[in-house]
Amino acid sequence: MSALFLTNNLTRRKEKFAPADPERVTMYVCGPTVYNYAHIGNARPPVVFDVLYRLLRRTYGADHVIYARNYTDIDDRIIAKAQEEGVAIEEITARYARIYEEDTAALGVIKPGIAPRATEHVGDMIAMIETLIASGAAYRTQSGVYFSVDADADYGGLSNWKRDDAVSGTRIAGEEDKRTAYDFALWKAAKPGEPAWEAPFGRGRPGWHIECSAMIEEKLGSPIDIHGGGVDLLFPHHENEIAQTRCAHGRPLARFWLHNGFLTLEDEKMSKSLGNVVLIHELLKEWPGEVLRLALLSAHYREPLNWTGALLEQTKTGLNRLYGALQRVKDAPDTEEEAPAAFLDALMDDLNTPKAIAELFALATAANTAKPNDQPRVKAQFRAAAALMGILQHDPDAWFRAGAGDQAEKIDGLVAERVAARAAKNWPESDRIRDALTAMGVEVMDGPNGSTWRMT
Repeated sequence: MSALFLTNNLTRRKEKFAPADPERVTMYVCGPTVYNYAHIGNARPPVVFDVLYRLLRRTYGADHVIYARNYTDIDDRIIAKAQEEGVAIEEITARYARIYEEDTAALGVIKPGIAPRATEHVGDMIAMIETLIASGAAYRTQSGVYFSVDADADYGGLSNWKRDDAVSGTRIAGEEDKRTAYDFALWKAAKPGEPAWEAPFGRGRPGWHIECSAMIEEKLGSPIDIHGGGVDLLFPHHENEIAQTRCAHGRPLARFWLHNGFLTLEDEKMSKSLGNVVLIHELLKEWPGEVLRLALLSAHYREPLNWTGALLEQTKTGLNRLYGALQRVKDAPDTEEEAPAAFLDALMDDLNTPKAIAELFALATAANTAKPNDQPRVKAQFRAAAALMGILQHDPDAWFRAGAGDQAEKIDGLVAERVAARAAKNWPESDRIRDALTAMGVEVMDGPNGSTWRMT
């Protein structure tokens, strides 16, 4: 099998991945700010990096991969939501963290082993800010504590940001006393009615960027092997994380920086500000989670993905074909096999999921044409490949029953009648029932162990 190659946005090239310590492979992905339902664009990072997590576990062993994804549970939007509902902030964050976990679980996402919450690590953030102030990389004002971008000569290495490109006259409301427009908040001075913590540099709460740096340092140590997230976080969030850690600890934050591309809705950027978001929670009422997952993986993770109704219909049809092939070999004896080399090579080449999906369909063809002696091997390879993609995790009969909705019982009855007609050698009646099932979009498969059916 080929080596794993990943596109490292820090070096702007595809590189061979090797962890600093194969016994302790570390990955951190920026998680949600828990104040509302997540939209389908928010689902792309957890699904993409779940595939990478599965691949790393397969390569280095499940016990040797440490994966953390955080929850931002203190933020202006969280505060506003709590004030709007007249409830405690903790009620808002607990509610939407639970919903996020339920929604991503429905998409087949393995829960990361570490899920730190920002409010649990304020002490670590305060300590890091103290170090930055002592080194001269941060300074205190009446409105809070700010990181001095000019103190970091290498700032901009990830995003290619240049000081000369910055807009010098811009100030964020409430931050008029910072030295330059591009300095960013590490600590925000306390305001009436907002949560706040005591700190040597004044009562207040942390800024967003310091949260991830402090949690990574506490939970994983730096440098970590892989830091991931959406491309929208590349600047300023990830750039700021790098600068803070470099100036506080004198070392890089991460060796590989990976970013997934934007998701558009009918060719328009999806965003809450534009009001064109589609919630995971709502989509799951209409579509199986595996359909949403496979649709999210249908484009290369670094490329934009256009989310459309046609994409979902096409994905559902494709999943039916894959489940149909699995159904054909489901009764073959279980055996242990690796996923085929061509499939693994696709994933090892910078998570090329479109090519991996094509290899899955080649496996489906092999399953549909396999002779009985070959079925155990094909079935095991098919299952192993699908598991790395996080799909085909249901019993195929159950999958098709769910797809039939309210018609499942009626279909079962017709199939049973047809079996009885065949047993009685009443071929005209058997053909009549088969035609009725075909008209309902049902394909009947007759085998040595009886008749099964699936939706076409």
